Amino acid sequence: MQTGRMRIELATEPGDPARPNEDYASVALPASGQGGSLVLLDGVTPPEGSVGCLHSVPWYTARLGGALGELSVSRRDMTLPEILAAAIARTADAHSSTCDLSHPRTPQATVVLVRWDADRVEHLVLSDSALLIARVGGEVSAILDRRLAALPPAVQALREQVRALPRGSSEREVAGRAYGAAVEALRNAEDGFYTAAADPSAALRAVTGEIPRADVTAVTALTDGATRWVETFREGDWPECFALLRKEGPQHLLDRVRELEHADPDRLAFPRGKRHDDAAVVYVEL
Repeated sequence: MQTGRMRIELATEPGDPARPNEDYASVALPASGQGGSLVLLDGVTPPEGSVGCLHSVPWYTARLGGALGELSVSRRDMTLPEILAAAIARTADAHSSTCDLSHPRTPQATVVLVRWDADRVEHLVLSDSALLIARVGGEVSAILDRRLAALPPAVQALREQVRALPRGSSEREVAGRAYGAAVEALRNAEDGFYTAAADPSAALRAVTGEIPRADVTAVTALTDGATRWVETFREGDWPECFALLRKEGPQHLLDRVRELEHADPDRLAFPRGKRHDDAAVVYVEL
């Protein structure tokens, strides 16, 4: 889509066609023509049998994403953390009377939120989706919340133990449960990692910043199903990922990730939690 001198491209697809896509992506351009915003969410898939909420993850991401898009363009007086906190609170209010929002697996999501106007580009990243910012001169910066990747050494050791055990073995199953429980204990906990769930205070944990608008040429946001191109399959670094998106577009990147996943169906060459994951990319040239 072309809007004035802007280039906006978006691609998303589910990891499994039989399951709803839990990612959410949108770009809002106010009728006033003053700036805009980008929202990207990666819904967190709950374990089988998880209880506490009547609603699906796609219901949650649609509600949260819609609130973020609306507030980011209508409330220029609010900071991005304030907008995220308000959107979390609004979404929680929509199901607090029917659901147990204190459950550790109440619906939740990672967040990338970007807002721009004539003067500045503001950004917010919470959990393991990624934001790339291209500057005048060609430099590409990756804005990442590294807390999920930087798990305590004991938990990392558990992960490596699981990967070293034979697939399908009872030992691997037991070790996998122990590793999963250790990660869950760090979810939305001090010294752990944070997602947008039902507690607005999680917004204060986000990675935030702003850059003069004149210094920025483009931004792109990717959920971790798409960042596999860099982080799992090592096809290139972040600047090379951005260059591919600029040249070929988001759908090309997702197609390449799927090719790489299909080439390693048993996840032996490239260990990963899911064979295929929901993936979404938003690319905006300002």
